[in-house]
Amino acid sequence: MPIRHAKTTLTTLSLAGLLLAGCGEEPPRLATPEESGILKVATRNAATTWYLDRDEAPAGPEHDLVSHFAEARGWQVEWAVHDAVADVLQALESGEVHMAAAGLTHLPSREARFLTGPAHTTIVEQLVCHREARPLPRSVEQMAEVEIRVTADSSYADKLDSLVNDHSGITFEEDPRTTEILLAAVAEQEAGCTLADSNIVQVVRRHYPVLEVALNLTSGDWLGWYLAADQKALAEQAHDWRSTAEAEAAIEMVENRYYGYIDEFDFVDLRALNRRIDERLPDFLEFFLMAESSTGIPADLLAALSYQESHWNPQAVSPTGVRGIMMLTRNTAESLGVSDRLDPTQAIDAGARYLADRHQRLPEEIPEPDRTYLALASYNIGRGHVLDARELARKLGKNPDSWDDMQEVLPLKADKRYYPETRYGYARGYEPVHFVQRIRHYRDVIGVALVATETPPPAP
Repeated sequence: MPIRHAKTTLTTLSLAGLLLAGCGEEPPRLATPEESGILKVATRNAATTWYLDRDEAPAGPEHDLVSHFAEARGWQVEWAVHDAVADVLQALESGEVHMAAAGLTHLPSREARFLTGPAHTTIVEQLVCHREARPLPRSVEQMAEVEIRVTADSSYADKLDSLVNDHSGITFEEDPRTTEILLAAVAEQEAGCTLADSNIVQVVRRHYPVLEVALNLTSGDWLGWYLAADQKALAEQAHDWRSTAEAEAAIEMVENRYYGYIDEFDFVDLRALNRRIDERLPDFLEFFLMAESSTGIPADLLAALSYQESHWNPQAVSPTGVRGIMMLTRNTAESLGVSDRLDPTQAIDAGARYLADRHQRLPEEIPEPDRTYLALASYNIGRGHVLDARELARKLGKNPDSWDDMQEVLPLKADKRYYPETRYGYARGYEPVHFVQRIRHYRDVIGVALVATETPPPAP
Protein backbone atom coordinates (compact mmCIF):
# COMPACT_ATOMS: atom_id res chain seq x y z
CA MET A 1 0.00 0.00 0.00
CA PRO A 2 1.55 3.34 -0.98
CA ILE A 3 2.39 5.86 1.68
CA ARG A 4 -0.37 8.26 0.63
CA HIS A 5 -2.92 5.97 2.32
CA ALA A 6 -0.94 5.84 5.57
CA LYS A 7 -0.55 9.62 5.54
CA THR A 8 -4.27 10.05 4.92
CA THR A 9 -4.96 8.01 8.05
CA LEU A 10 -2.60 10.12 10.13
CA THR A 11 -4.05 13.32 8.71
CA THR A 12 -7.55 12.16 9.60
CA LEU A 13 -6.46 11.47 13.16
CA SER A 14 -4.82 14.88 13.39
CA LEU A 15 -7.96 16.53 12.02
CA ALA A 16 -10.06 14.71 14.59
CA GLY A 17 -7.77 16.05 17.29
CA LEU A 18 -8.15 19.59 15.97
CA LEU A 19 -11.95 19.27 15.94
CA LEU A 20 -11.91 18.11 19.56
CA ALA A 21 -9.67 21.00 20.48
CA GLY A 22 -12.05 23.35 18.68
CA CYS A 23 -14.87 22.02 20.83
CA GLY A 24 -12.91 22.97 23.94
CA GLU A 25 -11.98 19.39 24.83
CA GLU A 26 -8.27 19.15 25.56
CA PRO A 27 -6.62 15.78 26.26
CA PRO A 28 -5.90 15.26 29.95
CA ARG A 29 -2.36 16.04 31.07
CA LEU A 30 -0.20 12.95 31.49
CA ALA A 31 1.06 12.73 35.05
CA THR A 32 4.84 12.63 35.29
CA PRO A 33 6.56 9.47 36.58
CA GLU A 34 7.50 11.40 39.76
CA GLU A 35 3.82 12.10 40.38
CA SER A 36 2.40 8.68 39.53
CA GLY A 37 5.34 6.33 39.95
CA ILE A 38 4.59 4.99 36.47
CA LEU A 39 6.71 5.49 33.34
CA LYS A 40 4.53 5.07 30.25
CA VAL A 41 6.47 3.83 27.24
CA ALA A 42 5.46 3.11 23.65
CA THR A 43 7.31 0.28 21.96
CA ARG A 44 7.12 -2.05 19.01
CA ASN A 45 6.39 -5.78 19.18
CA ALA A 46 9.53 -7.33 17.69
CA ALA A 47 12.46 -9.54 18.64
CA THR A 48 14.84 -6.57 18.75
CA THR A 49 12.58 -4.39 20.93
CA TRP A 50 9.81 -5.94 23.09
CA TYR A 51 8.09 -9.32 22.92
CA LEU A 52 6.58 -12.06 25.06
CA ASP A 53 8.86 -15.04 25.47
CA ARG A 54 7.86 -18.71 25.55
CA ASP A 55 6.70 -18.32 29.15
CA GLU A 56 4.63 -15.26 28.16
CA ALA A 57 6.97 -12.99 30.11
CA PRO A 58 7.99 -9.66 28.52
CA ALA A 59 11.52 -9.57 27.14
CA GLY A 60 13.59 -7.84 24.49
CA PRO A 61 16.45 -5.30 24.35
CA GLU A 62 14.25 -2.22 24.79
CA HIS A 63 12.23 -3.91 27.52
CA ASP A 64 15.34 -4.71 29.53
CA LEU A 65 16.98 -1.29 29.15
CA VAL A 66 13.85 0.68 30.02
CA SER A 67 13.23 -1.62 32.99
CA HIS A 68 16.74 -0.94 34.32
CA PHE A 69 16.22 2.82 33.95
CA ALA A 70 12.81 2.75 35.64
CA GLU A 71 14.06 0.54 38.46
CA ALA A 72 16.89 2.99 39.14
CA ARG A 73 14.27 5.71 39.59
CA GLY A 74 11.88 3.54 41.62
CA TRP A 75 9.18 3.56 38.94
CA GLN A 76 7.03 0.90 37.34
CA VAL A 77 6.77 0.66 33.56
CA GLU A 78 3.48 0.64 31.69
CA TRP A 79 3.96 -0.50 28.11
CA ALA A 80 1.91 0.53 25.10
CA VAL A 81 2.82 -2.06 22.47
CA HIS A 82 2.34 -1.33 18.76
CA ASP A 83 3.28 -3.10 15.55
CA ALA A 84 4.47 -0.12 13.52
CA VAL A 85 6.95 2.67 14.19
CA ALA A 86 4.41 5.21 12.93
CA ASP A 87 1.97 4.13 15.65
CA VAL A 88 4.69 4.37 18.30
CA LEU A 89 5.54 7.93 17.28
CA GLN A 90 1.85 8.86 17.07
CA ALA A 91 1.33 7.63 20.64
CA LEU A 92 4.26 9.79 21.78
CA GLU A 93 3.10 12.86 19.88
CA SER A 94 -0.49 12.58 21.10
CA GLY A 95 0.61 12.58 24.74
CA GLU A 96 -0.42 9.01 25.52
CA VAL A 97 3.06 8.06 26.76
CA HIS A 98 6.14 9.75 28.20
CA MET A 99 8.68 7.98 26.06
CA ALA A 100 9.19 5.86 22.96
CA ALA A 101 11.66 2.95 23.07
CA ALA A 102 11.22 0.96 19.89
CA GLY A 103 14.57 0.57 18.16
CA LEU A 104 14.26 4.12 16.82
CA THR A 105 17.07 5.60 14.75
CA HIS A 106 18.02 9.10 15.86
CA LEU A 107 17.09 11.35 12.93
CA PRO A 108 16.91 15.14 12.43
CA SER A 109 13.30 14.76 11.27
CA ARG A 110 12.38 13.11 14.58
CA GLU A 111 14.43 15.52 16.67
CA ALA A 112 12.25 18.32 15.28
CA ARG A 113 9.16 16.66 16.81
CA PHE A 114 10.46 15.13 20.03
CA LEU A 115 13.12 15.44 22.70
CA THR A 116 16.05 13.17 21.91
CA GLY A 117 16.72 10.61 24.60
CA PRO A 118 19.90 8.65 25.19
CA ALA A 119 21.32 6.43 22.44
CA HIS A 120 22.21 2.85 23.29
CA THR A 121 22.98 0.76 20.16
CA THR A 122 24.85 1.37 16.92
CA ILE A 123 23.50 -0.15 13.72
CA VAL A 124 23.99 -0.02 9.98
CA GLU A 125 21.08 0.38 7.58
CA GLN A 126 21.32 -2.43 5.04
CA LEU A 127 19.74 -3.14 1.67
CA VAL A 128 18.56 -6.75 1.83
CA CYS A 129 17.53 -8.87 -1.16
CA HIS A 130 16.97 -12.53 -1.98
CA ARG A 131 20.35 -14.16 -2.58
CA GLU A 132 19.16 -15.40 -6.00
CA ALA A 133 17.83 -12.00 -7.11
CA ARG A 134 19.19 -10.79 -10.43
CA PRO A 135 20.58 -8.25 -10.63
CA LEU A 136 21.84 -8.14 -7.06
CA PRO A 137 22.70 -4.47 -6.45
CA ARG A 138 26.24 -3.92 -5.22
CA SER A 139 26.31 -0.13 -5.50
CA VAL A 140 23.90 2.72 -4.90
CA GLU A 141 23.67 3.30 -8.65
CA GLN A 142 22.54 -0.29 -9.20
CA MET A 143 19.65 0.23 -6.74
CA ALA A 144 17.80 1.83 -9.65
CA GLU A 145 17.52 -1.64 -11.19
CA VAL A 146 15.56 -3.31 -8.37
CA GLU A 147 12.17 -2.97 -6.72
CA ILE A 148 12.53 -1.57 -3.19
CA ARG A 149 9.82 -1.60 -0.56
CA VAL A 150 10.29 -0.23 2.96
CA THR A 151 8.27 0.34 6.11
CA ALA A 152 6.22 3.52 5.96
CA ASP A 153 7.28 6.56 8.03
CA SER A 154 10.58 4.88 8.87
CA SER A 155 14.23 5.90 8.93
CA TYR A 156 14.58 3.79 5.78
CA ALA A 157 12.19 6.06 3.91
CA ASP A 158 14.23 9.07 5.06
CA LYS A 159 17.41 7.44 3.80
CA LEU A 160 15.90 6.57 0.43
CA ASP A 161 14.51 10.10 0.05
CA SER A 162 18.05 11.43 0.36
CA LEU A 163 19.35 8.89 -2.17
CA VAL A 164 16.58 9.75 -4.63
CA ASN A 165 17.67 13.39 -4.48
CA ASP A 166 21.30 12.49 -5.20
CA HIS A 167 20.93 9.60 -7.67
CA SER A 168 18.67 9.32 -10.67
CA GLY A 169 16.48 6.30 -11.30
CA ILE A 170 16.05 5.06 -7.71
CA THR A 171 12.42 4.49 -6.79
CA PHE A 172 10.80 2.90 -3.78
CA GLU A 173 7.43 2.22 -2.25
CA GLU A 174 6.46 2.67 1.38
CA ASP A 175 4.50 -0.15 2.94
CA PRO A 176 2.53 -0.18 6.21
CA ARG A 177 3.93 -3.59 7.15
CA THR A 178 6.78 -4.04 9.64
CA THR A 179 10.40 -4.49 8.71
CA GLU A 180 10.33 -8.13 9.83
CA ILE A 181 7.33 -8.90 7.61
CA LEU A 182 8.94 -7.17 4.65
CA LEU A 183 12.10 -9.23 5.15
CA ALA A 184 9.93 -12.36 5.08
CA ALA A 185 8.31 -11.09 1.87
CA VAL A 186 11.73 -10.66 0.30
CA ALA A 187 12.68 -14.20 1.39
CA GLU A 188 9.50 -15.55 -0.21
CA GLN A 189 10.28 -13.48 -3.33
CA GLU A 190 7.05 -11.54 -2.90
CA ALA A 191 9.06 -8.31 -2.77
CA GLY A 192 12.30 -7.31 -4.42
CA CYS A 193 14.49 -5.74 -1.74
CA THR A 194 13.99 -3.86 1.51
CA LEU A 195 15.98 -1.83 4.02
CA ALA A 196 16.51 -2.96 7.59
CA ASP A 197 18.73 -2.21 10.57
CA SER A 198 21.65 -4.59 10.91
CA ASN A 199 20.47 -5.93 14.30
CA ILE A 200 17.09 -6.84 12.80
CA VAL A 201 18.80 -8.50 9.82
CA GLN A 202 21.07 -10.42 12.20
CA VAL A 203 18.09 -11.93 14.01
CA VAL A 204 15.66 -12.47 11.11
CA ARG A 205 18.24 -13.87 8.69
CA ARG A 206 18.60 -16.99 10.81
CA HIS A 207 15.00 -17.87 10.00
CA TYR A 208 15.36 -16.91 6.33
CA PRO A 209 18.91 -17.80 5.27
CA VAL A 210 18.12 -16.90 1.63
CA LEU A 211 18.28 -13.22 2.61
CA GLU A 212 21.46 -11.49 1.55
CA VAL A 213 22.87 -8.12 2.52
CA ALA A 214 23.51 -6.42 -0.81
CA LEU A 215 24.72 -3.05 0.51
CA ASN A 216 25.46 -1.16 3.68
CA LEU A 217 23.84 2.26 3.23
CA THR A 218 25.00 3.94 6.44
CA SER A 219 27.92 3.56 8.81
CA GLY A 220 27.14 3.68 12.48
CA ASP A 221 23.68 5.12 13.10
CA TRP A 222 22.42 5.25 16.67
CA LEU A 223 19.27 3.69 18.05
CA GLY A 224 17.82 5.30 21.14
CA TRP A 225 14.85 6.74 22.94
CA TYR A 226 12.64 9.72 22.24
CA LEU A 227 10.58 11.67 24.74
CA ALA A 228 7.50 13.84 24.40
CA ALA A 229 8.23 17.52 23.84
CA ASP A 230 6.96 18.45 27.31
CA GLN A 231 9.10 15.89 29.15
CA LYS A 232 12.33 17.89 29.55
CA ALA A 233 12.93 16.82 33.13
CA LEU A 234 12.46 13.15 32.20
CA ALA A 235 14.81 13.55 29.24
CA GLU A 236 17.49 14.94 31.56
CA GLN A 237 16.99 12.04 33.97
CA ALA A 238 17.31 9.53 31.11
CA HIS A 239 20.54 11.14 29.90
CA ASP A 240 21.90 11.24 33.46
CA TRP A 241 21.16 7.53 33.88
CA ARG A 242 22.82 6.72 30.54
CA SER A 243 26.07 8.27 31.78
CA THR A 244 26.27 5.92 34.78
CA ALA A 245 28.24 2.70 35.10
CA GLU A 246 24.94 0.96 35.84
CA ALA A 247 23.63 1.91 32.39
CA GLU A 248 26.82 0.73 30.70
CA ALA A 249 26.50 -2.61 32.46
CA ALA A 250 22.85 -2.89 31.43
CA ILE A 251 23.69 -2.22 27.78
CA GLU A 252 26.50 -4.78 27.85
CA MET A 253 24.15 -7.34 29.42
CA VAL A 254 21.53 -6.71 26.74
CA GLU A 255 24.14 -7.07 24.01
CA ASN A 256 25.30 -10.40 25.42
CA ARG A 257 21.79 -11.71 26.07
CA TYR A 258 20.23 -10.92 22.70
CA TYR A 259 23.09 -10.65 20.18
CA GLY A 260 26.41 -11.74 21.64
CA TYR A 261 25.93 -15.48 21.02
CA ILE A 262 24.82 -15.13 17.39
CA ASP A 263 27.59 -16.42 15.14
CA GLU A 264 28.76 -14.92 11.92
CA PHE A 265 26.13 -15.81 9.34
CA ASP A 266 26.48 -19.36 8.02
CA PHE A 267 24.14 -19.85 5.08
CA VAL A 268 24.73 -23.59 4.75
CA ASP A 269 24.22 -24.31 8.46
CA LEU A 270 21.07 -22.21 8.76
CA ARG A 271 19.58 -23.52 5.54
CA ALA A 272 20.12 -27.08 6.83
CA LEU A 273 18.59 -26.22 10.21
CA ASN A 274 15.47 -24.69 8.68
CA ARG A 275 15.09 -27.64 6.32
CA ARG A 276 15.45 -30.14 9.14
CA ILE A 277 12.91 -28.27 11.26
CA ASP A 278 10.42 -29.13 8.51
CA GLU A 279 11.68 -32.62 7.70
CA ARG A 280 12.99 -34.12 10.95
CA LEU A 281 11.74 -32.21 13.98
CA PRO A 282 8.08 -33.33 13.60
CA ASP A 283 9.21 -36.95 14.10
CA PHE A 284 10.63 -36.16 17.54
CA LEU A 285 8.61 -33.15 18.73
CA GLU A 286 6.28 -35.25 20.89
CA PHE A 287 9.26 -36.78 22.69
CA PHE A 288 10.74 -33.34 23.45
CA LEU A 289 7.38 -32.12 24.76
CA MET A 290 6.97 -35.22 26.93
CA ALA A 291 10.48 -34.72 28.31
CA GLU A 292 9.59 -31.12 29.15
CA SER A 293 6.52 -32.29 31.04
CA SER A 294 8.48 -34.79 33.09
CA THR A 295 11.64 -32.75 33.80
CA GLY A 296 10.73 -29.09 33.40
CA ILE A 297 13.47 -28.56 30.82
CA PRO A 298 11.88 -26.55 27.95
CA ALA A 299 11.24 -28.52 24.77
CA ASP A 300 12.86 -25.90 22.54
CA LEU A 301 16.05 -26.07 24.63
CA LEU A 302 16.09 -29.88 24.44
CA ALA A 303 15.50 -29.76 20.69
CA ALA A 304 18.35 -27.27 20.26
CA LEU A 305 20.64 -29.43 22.42
CA SER A 306 19.72 -32.48 20.37
CA TYR A 307 20.30 -30.65 17.10
CA GLN A 308 23.73 -29.54 18.27
CA GLU A 309 24.56 -33.11 19.26
CA SER A 310 23.20 -35.11 16.32
CA HIS A 311 21.23 -32.90 13.91
CA TRP A 312 18.24 -35.01 15.04
CA ASN A 313 19.74 -38.21 13.71
CA PRO A 314 18.75 -41.03 16.10
CA GLN A 315 21.38 -43.33 14.56
CA ALA A 316 24.29 -40.91 15.04
CA VAL A 317 27.56 -42.42 16.29
CA SER A 318 30.73 -40.46 17.01
CA PRO A 319 34.33 -41.74 16.78
CA THR A 320 34.53 -41.54 20.58
CA GLY A 321 31.59 -43.91 21.04
CA VAL A 322 28.79 -41.55 22.04
CA ARG A 323 25.54 -42.48 20.32
CA GLY A 324 22.02 -41.51 19.45
CA ILE A 325 19.96 -38.39 19.04
CA MET A 326 21.29 -36.99 22.36
CA MET A 327 24.80 -38.45 21.90
CA LEU A 328 24.93 -40.20 25.27
CA THR A 329 28.02 -41.97 26.53
CA ARG A 330 27.68 -45.62 27.51
CA ASN A 331 28.20 -44.81 31.20
CA THR A 332 25.66 -41.99 31.23
CA ALA A 333 23.10 -44.14 29.43
CA GLU A 334 23.55 -47.02 31.85
CA SER A 335 23.27 -44.70 34.88
CA LEU A 336 19.96 -43.41 33.50
CA GLY A 337 18.54 -46.85 32.72
CA VAL A 338 18.77 -46.56 28.93
CA SER A 339 18.91 -49.96 27.26
CA ASP A 340 19.23 -48.65 23.69
CA ARG A 341 20.88 -45.29 23.02
CA LEU A 342 19.64 -45.40 19.40
CA ASP A 343 16.01 -45.41 20.55
CA PRO A 344 15.01 -41.72 20.40
CA THR A 345 12.24 -42.14 22.98
CA GLN A 346 14.69 -43.43 25.60
CA ALA A 347 17.51 -41.14 24.54
CA ILE A 348 15.54 -37.88 24.65
CA ASP A 349 14.03 -38.71 28.02
CA ALA A 350 17.45 -39.63 29.40
CA GLY A 351 19.13 -36.54 27.94
CA ALA A 352 16.48 -34.34 29.54
CA ARG A 353 16.88 -36.04 32.92
CA TYR A 354 20.66 -35.71 32.70
CA LEU A 355 20.46 -31.99 31.88
CA ALA A 356 17.93 -31.48 34.68
CA ASP A 357 20.36 -33.18 37.07
CA ARG A 358 23.21 -30.91 35.93
CA HIS A 359 20.91 -27.93 36.47
CA GLN A 360 19.73 -29.06 39.90
CA ARG A 361 23.26 -29.68 41.20
CA LEU A 362 24.34 -26.09 40.63
CA PRO A 363 24.13 -23.68 43.58
CA GLU A 364 20.66 -22.21 44.01
CA GLU A 365 21.92 -18.63 44.02
CA ILE A 366 22.98 -18.76 40.35
CA PRO A 367 20.36 -16.75 38.42
CA GLU A 368 18.79 -17.61 35.12
CA PRO A 369 19.71 -17.77 32.32
CA ASP A 370 23.30 -18.22 33.60
CA ARG A 371 22.25 -21.35 35.52
CA THR A 372 20.96 -23.00 32.32
CA TYR A 373 24.11 -22.11 30.39
CA LEU A 374 26.33 -23.57 33.11
CA ALA A 375 24.16 -26.71 33.15
CA LEU A 376 24.67 -27.06 29.39
CA ALA A 377 28.41 -26.61 29.83
CA SER A 378 28.33 -29.37 32.45
CA TYR A 379 26.38 -31.60 30.02
CA ASN A 380 29.13 -31.04 27.47
CA ILE A 381 32.38 -31.09 29.41
CA GLY A 382 31.42 -32.72 32.71
CA ARG A 383 30.44 -31.34 36.10
CA GLY A 384 33.96 -31.69 37.51
CA HIS A 385 35.53 -29.42 34.92
CA VAL A 386 32.79 -26.82 35.42
CA LEU A 387 33.46 -26.88 39.18
CA ASP A 388 37.17 -26.44 38.44
CA ALA A 389 36.40 -23.45 36.24
CA ARG A 390 34.16 -21.91 38.90
CA GLU A 391 36.94 -22.18 41.46
CA LEU A 392 39.43 -20.75 38.98
CA ALA A 393 37.03 -17.84 38.35
CA ARG A 394 37.05 -16.98 42.06
CA LYS A 395 40.86 -16.97 42.12
CA LEU A 396 40.95 -14.65 39.11
CA GLY A 397 38.44 -12.23 40.59
CA LYS A 398 35.68 -13.28 38.20
CA ASN A 399 32.08 -14.11 39.04
CA PRO A 400 31.55 -17.90 38.92
CA ASP A 401 27.77 -17.37 38.75
CA SER A 402 28.02 -15.24 35.58
CA TRP A 403 28.08 -16.99 32.21
CA ASP A 404 29.76 -13.93 30.69
CA ASP A 405 32.70 -14.36 33.07
CA MET A 406 32.71 -18.14 32.79
CA GLN A 407 33.03 -17.90 29.01
CA GLU A 408 36.41 -16.29 29.64
CA VAL A 409 37.50 -18.75 32.33
CA LEU A 410 36.46 -22.11 30.86
CA PRO A 411 39.01 -21.98 28.00
CA LEU A 412 41.76 -21.68 30.64
CA LYS A 413 41.16 -25.38 31.40
CA ALA A 414 43.24 -25.97 28.26
CA ASP A 415 45.98 -23.51 29.29
CA LYS A 416 49.03 -25.12 30.90
CA ARG A 417 49.44 -22.07 33.12
CA TYR A 418 46.18 -22.93 34.88
CA TYR A 419 44.93 -26.50 34.44
CA PRO A 420 47.75 -28.26 36.39
CA GLU A 421 46.41 -26.58 39.54
CA THR A 422 42.83 -27.76 39.03
CA ARG A 423 41.40 -30.93 40.52
CA TYR A 424 40.27 -32.51 37.24
CA GLY A 425 43.15 -31.27 35.10
CA TYR A 426 43.19 -30.54 31.40
CA ALA A 427 40.00 -30.13 29.38
CA ARG A 428 39.14 -28.52 26.06
CA GLY A 429 37.42 -25.69 27.88
CA TYR A 430 36.74 -23.71 24.73
CA GLU A 431 34.34 -26.44 23.56
CA PRO A 432 31.53 -25.80 26.08
CA VAL A 433 31.67 -22.09 25.26
CA HIS A 434 31.07 -22.86 21.60
CA PHE A 435 28.57 -25.57 22.57
CA VAL A 436 26.38 -23.17 24.57
CA GLN A 437 26.67 -20.45 21.95
CA ARG A 438 25.41 -22.74 19.21
CA ILE A 439 22.55 -24.09 21.31
CA ARG A 440 21.36 -20.56 22.12
CA HIS A 441 21.58 -19.75 18.43
CA TYR A 442 19.63 -22.86 17.37
CA ARG A 443 17.08 -22.43 20.17
CA ASP A 444 16.01 -19.04 18.86
CA VAL A 445 15.22 -20.48 15.45
CA ILE A 446 13.62 -23.68 16.77
CA GLY A 447 11.57 -21.79 19.35
CA VAL A 448 9.75 -19.87 16.62
CA ALA A 449 8.86 -23.16 14.92
CA LEU A 450 7.56 -24.67 18.16
CA VAL A 451 5.40 -21.66 18.92
CA ALA A 452 3.95 -21.93 15.40
CA THR A 453 2.83 -25.51 16.12
CA GLU A 454 0.79 -24.35 19.14
CA THR A 455 0.97 -27.90 20.46
CA PRO A 456 0.48 -28.17 24.24
CA PRO A 457 2.89 -30.47 26.07
CA PRO A 458 1.38 -33.94 26.62
CA ALA A 459 1.04 -35.37 30.11
CA PRO A 460 4.18 -37.20 31.23
